[in-house]
Amino acid sequence: MTLSAKQFDEEGYLLNLSDWSEALAEEIATQEGLVLTTEHWAVLTVLRNFYQQFEVSPAMRPFVKAVAKELGAEKGKSIYLMKLFPGSPPKLAAKIAGLPKPANCL
Repeated sequence: MTLSAKQFDEEGYLLNLSDWSEALAEEIATQEGLVLTTEHWAVLTVLRNFYQQFEVSPAMRPFVKAVAKELGAEKGKSIYLMKLFPGSPPKLAAKIAGLPKPANCL
């Protein structure tokens, strides 16, 4: 799948959530300088499940709590998430997961 500018908003978030696929996630990650590992995919799955349940992309605190609940306390730490998704983990992970930008992230 080739990325099309029409698929994304001005900040690079997917406009139509149903356009998301694992292949598209890989392309977005590559553009962001990341190679997705099983650890990344585990977190992205938690994030997509969170969105499916609450219809919102979580900011850092609920993101950390959701990861801790699903993947264990050792992974539910902001330091762990910062290593996987540098900068702003909620924003970068949401972008790769094909979800909207978290509302309270600048």
